[in-house]
Amino acid sequence: MAVVLGNRTVRKKPQTAINKFIVKKVIPPLVALAIFLVIWQLFCLNPAFKLPGPIETFTETFDPFIIHPFFDNGESDKGLGWQILSSLGRVGLGFSLATIFGITLGILIGANQFVYNAVDPIFQVLRTVPPLAWLPISLAAFQQANPSAIFVIFITSIWPIIINTTVGVQQIPQDYVNVARVLKLKGPKYFFKIVFPATVPYIFTGLRIGIGLSWLAIVAAEMLVGGVGIGSFIWDAYNTTTETNLSEIILALIYVGLVGLMLDRLVGFIASKVVAEQK
Repeated sequence: MAVVLGNRTVRKKPQTAINKFIVKKVIPPLVALAIFLVIWQLFCLNPAFKLPGPIETFTETFDPFIIHPFFDNGESDKGLGWQILSSLGRVGLGFSLATIFGITLGILIGANQFVYNAVDPIFQVLRTVPPLAWLPISLAAFQQANPSAIFVIFITSIWPIIINTTVGVQQIPQDYVNVARVLKLKGPKYFFKIVFPATVPYIFTGLRIGIGLSWLAIVAAEMLVGGVGIGSFIWDAYNTTTETNLSEIILALIYVGLVGLMLDRLVGFIASKVVAEQK
């Protein structure tokens, strides 16, 4: 809808949509955040509460961790930007490997009932093993910290991908299978015309769960293996705890949460586009 005022055309609908978006999606989180910060600051007025408040955290970490996130003083003395990027690199490699192997195994297992019955109990046991329990095994196998952390990411994120892909293959409608038989679709044609379109929502459900678990696992793994990474940064700051270091830890946790949110939204966005194309 457009309203003509003299020589100007004023469009109301886009402005209305923007206003609705701000009211529904922007203002409520900001209000909740403000309330949380006020409560946090009030707690810090109590002398027995040893954690720094939001104002103190901001002032103590503003320089260099907020305004200079990519400073580099050598070895592990780097800004949070480099720490996050290092962790994301490990997550990207481990999660990519888990995606490739997880989807492939999920399709093979879901397509064969005998194989499913054989491996499902094993997978159900392995997927309940906590991520850090795999770290001693990976350190013994690889003898290096970086490959060990990547393996922890891989083994943590692969299970939801396998399980969801398997379920997706098993849930392919019988009508689709019948059409494939009539058209004599086999091999790659059967996969891209029948299997993938039917299972892609399940696959992306597994991927979304897997990326969240990957980010959780890498932070915990880096606390133990050391080196450059957000988990190592948090652990090193804790081991040399001062009031300033507590502020650094809190800021790092905020960064971890924001990056985890962005990873989840990124996979969700890709899923919405791919699923929409398959419909």
